[in-house]
Amino acid sequence: MERKQLLEEVTELLDYYCEGCFVKKTLKKEHGKNYAQSFCIKNCTIGEKIKQYGDLLLKK
Repeated sequence: MERKQLLEEVTELLDYYCEGCFVKKTLKKEHGKNYAQSFCIKNCTIGEKIKQYGDLLLKK
């Protein structure tokens, strides 16, 4: 995949799944921003996919 295509994929994932995510809002409210972000990166399937794209971008 090209860099531009990877960035578009990440943007689509963020816009479609992460914008207005109920789980993230709830975790942020109950535990704070850092906890919510950590959950998204480590436990959320969409966060894991975004992390994979990020790793691919770092290799390029």
